[in-house]
Formats: sequence, structure tokens, C-alpha cells
Amino acid sequence: MDQTGLVDKIKQIAEPMLRSLGLELVEVEYAGSQRGGTLRVFIDKEKGVTLDDCEKVSRYLSQALDVEDPIPHHYTFEVSSPGLDRPLRKREDFIRSVGKKVKVKTFAPIANQKVFTGRLADFKEESVILHLEGGQAFEIPLDQIAQARLEVEF
Repeated sequence: MDQTGLVDKIKQIAEPMLRSLGLELVEVEYAGSQRGGTLRVFIDKEKGVTLDDCEKVSRYLSQALDVEDPIPHHYTFEVSSPGLDRPLRKREDFIRSVGKKVKVKTFAPIANQKVFTGRLADFKEESVILHLEGGQAFEIPLDQIAQARLEVEF
């Protein structure tokens, strides 16, 4: 099974379990080789993730992964919060982040730039509206976004 297939299989196992615990699956990452690797599962919930949440998911998901056995060799398993600079990937991530400061990188230049930092003013069907600090507004098509993250504000 390739890495994409492996990550998809782990998502299939994890998502229903996390939903039942009132948690959201943010991301699954696997890096490794045939000898071993690291599986990272990032979780979140509205009021933030606690250590207890991470321990509970680690225990339950570890048992489920032992039964399903999608990774046939030794691996390290980590459960974590996505952090303050959480990645934005799904529509729901963008909708939930309207009004917050974000950093968006695009695949191709838009108005001669590929990195935009500003307030996420709106999310429409297939694009985000960013208000940059200089007062400019940009509409960036979702399919042009290579990476988007929340920016930490103090």
C-alpha cells in the first residue's frame, strides 16, 4: 500500500472514533520506510485539545490500528494538537477561521506574489477573500492554495 492509501485507511479508521469522542481529525501524517516510521495524528475540538484527549485517542486508536494492522512493520505513534498555527485544509477550516489572521501560499503567483498574510474576510464557494494589512483585498481560488495556516496573534 502506498503512503496516500495508508493515510486514507488510517483516516477511515480514526474519523468515526474521533467523532464519537467529540473530536475532529485534522491531519494524518506518516513518514517512514519498510523498517519503521512515525505515524502522527492531529486532533482538535472547539475549546482546544487536552492531554487527556490525546491520551484517550492514543489508547483507543492504537487498539484499533493493532486490529486493522494497516502498517505491517514497527512504527512510532503520536497524537497531538495541530497547534496555534493550525493548517487550514478543508472548507470547514476556512469557514471556522473567518475573521482570523492567516498566511496563504499559492501554487502560482497572483498579482506577482505567492505568499499572502492578512485577515480571512470571507469564504465563498471555491475561494477565500483575504484583506491584507495594506488594505488590499484578494480573492484566492481554493484550488490555487498550496498551503494555508492560522497566524499566531498576541
